[in-house]
Amino acid sequence: MTSRRNFIKTAGAGALGATIVGAPAIASSKIKWRMQTYAGSALAEHVIKPAIDAFNRVAGDEMEIELYYADQLVPTGELFRAMQKGTIDAVQSDDDSMASPTEVTVFGGYFPFASRYSLDVPVLFNQYGLNEIWDEEYAKVGVKHLSAGAWDPCHFATKEPIHSLADLKGKRVFTFPTAGRFLTQFGVVPVTLPWEDIEVAVQTGELDGIAWSGITEDYTVGWADVTNYFLTNNISGAWAGSFFANMDRYNELPEHLKQLLKLAMDSSHYYRQWWYWGGEASLRVNGPKMQLTTIPDEEWSTVENAAMQFWDEIAAESETKAKVVNILKRYNADMVKAGRPYRYG
Repeated sequence: MTSRRNFIKTAGAGALGATIVGAPAIASSKIKWRMQTYAGSALAEHVIKPAIDAFNRVAGDEMEIELYYADQLVPTGELFRAMQKGTIDAVQSDDDSMASPTEVTVFGGYFPFASRYSLDVPVLFNQYGLNEIWDEEYAKVGVKHLSAGAWDPCHFATKEPIHSLADLKGKRVFTFPTAGRFLTQFGVVPVTLPWEDIEVAVQTGELDGIAWSGITEDYTVGWADVTNYFLTNNISGAWAGSFFANMDRYNELPEHLKQLLKLAMDSSHYYRQWWYWGGEASLRVNGPKMQLTTIPDEEWSTVENAAMQFWDEIAAESETKAKVVNILKRYNADMVKAGRPYRYG
């Protein structure tokens, strides 16, 4: 009886083993997304990769986001269209750089003097109503606006020193579309090039400078190696950018993965808050590669006043743009009334 029992157990295990080995492969149900950031590889190592790596570890066998850097799958200016079509599933970028066909595109990236500090951006979106406007505008074109956050301020990094507005005239500068549109009135010549080509373009003289970031990025991505001067005046206190997704692909996600994605994006936003804030100060004080220059306040006020005129020109273009400009005006007025530390003077 014992032998018979052992035979049945052994035979059963063998039959089961044969069934498993010979069974057809079961298709994986793992969700896979392709996400492209507008940041190059060196910058992305800080501003997005840690958050996506964490997401993938926690999502495990349920979902994986493949991360691609600037221009790897499609040029940055084509990111929106590729996401809208479903060629890629998600994007980290500002509205301006990826040429979104929305009424709010002009406010992405560096809208002149819309913010003074990086915390201004999340407060504008989460407490002053910009989230709702962005959600509505992107829903019209089949894209889900997921989450907005701040990066660094926008400064000039140049080969020659900038001590006055006159020094900006004729300078060929890599910058954002709306920032370039604003700066042309001061003689700046905006130049559009692939992100990875900028360092070489400065070395060869194709560019005189860059108005694309703060000093932290200048050091991180190598631009501090090819420019000599950093202008402490900035045209915006913080870059405004977002995570976006193809609407259909986002709606397919189960709720717990949507929540996990939100946590990962929040982690990315938080990292940038302290990384840039500390980095900007530390490199101004301790950075060995760039000499600081400053345009006097009384002269720089000309640029600030011109920005307010620029806001009104943008507001006149559409009802939605006027709504956003009114929010920016109300917010900045509130910050001035709040006084220190929100605004100085």
